[in-house]
Amino acid sequence: MRHWIAAAAIVLAAPVLAQQDFSQVEITTTKVADGIYMLQGSGGNIGVSVGEDGVFMIDDQYAPLTEKILAAVAELSNQPVRFVINTHWHFDHTGGNENLGKEGTVIVAHDNVYQRMSTEQVMERFNRTVPPSPRDALPVVTFTDRVTLRLNGDHAHIIHSPRGHTDGDAFVHFEKANVIHMGDLFFHKMYPFIDLGSGGNANGVIAAVDKALTLADAETQVIPGHGPLTDRDGLQGYRDMLVTIRDRVKEMKSAGKSLEEVVAAKPSAEWDDEIGNGFINPAALAEFFYQSL
Repeated sequence: MRHWIAAAAIVLAAPVLAQQDFSQVEITTTKVADGIYMLQGSGGNIGVSVGEDGVFMIDDQYAPLTEKILAAVAELSNQPVRFVINTHWHFDHTGGNENLGKEGTVIVAHDNVYQRMSTEQVMERFNRTVPPSPRDALPVVTFTDRVTLRLNGDHAHIIHSPRGHTDGDAFVHFEKANVIHMGDLFFHKMYPFIDLGSGGNANGVIAAVDKALTLADAETQVIPGHGPLTDRDGLQGYRDMLVTIRDRVKEMKSAGKSLEEVVAAKPSAEWDDEIGNGFINPAALAEFFYQSL
C-alpha cells in the first residue's frame, strides 16, 4: 500500500541538489503572448513579463540555475528583474529567491508563503525537513487576498487561493495579455501533488481552477506549474478529471470504505495509463482526495 511513498521519496525527499547535475539543465524559452514568456528548466515553470517598465518573473526554480535563468531573461530584455512573484513556498519555485534578493529584486508572495519560508517546515510525506530560508530569500511584499502589479502595459492580478496545493498558493492573471500562470494549482499532463501538510486540499485545488476558468476564454494561454503550455480547454479538462475523481472517492468514503479499499478501486483508472506514471501515481492521488475529504 505504501510502496508509492518510497518511490516519491526517491524523487523529492532525498537531497535534491545532490541528486541533480544542474550543469546539464538547459533553460528553454517559449513566447506565450506579446511581452510574456515561459521559461522551463528544472522545477516549476517560470513566467516572465518584459516591457518598458522592466522585468518581473513568476517563480525562480533552484538556486544553481539562477545564472542560466538570468541569461535567458537577458535574451528578452536588457533590464534587471524588478520583482519575483512566488506562487507558493516550495523550493523548486523559490530556490532562486536568495540570489535575486541579494541583487535587489523585490520578492512578492502571500502571507503564508512568508510564514512557511521563515520557519522550519517538515514535509512528512517525503521525510524532508526544510530549514528556514535566509533573509534575502524571504518575500518583502506580502498580501492576504490579492495584489496587482501594473507594469509593462498590463495589470498582473496575483490572486490567492486558500487551501489549494498549499495554504499560500496564488495564480497570476495578466488581464490584457490574456495569460494565466497557475503555479502548482495546475499540473498539466500529470497527476498533481497536493501538500496536505502545508495546508493543501484537493477541494481547494478544484476551487482555484474554477476561479481561474471564470477569467479565461477561448484565447487564454495557461502556464501550468509543471508541464507544457496549454489553454482554457486544457485547464477545463484538468478540472473535470479532478472533479470526477473527487466525487468517486467521496462516494466510497461516505459508504465507509477504507483508504486501502478506495485505492484498490482505482478511482482514476481511465487516466492512469496516460498520466499515472509520473511523480504522483494513482495510489498517491487517491490518498490526497481521501484525506482532503
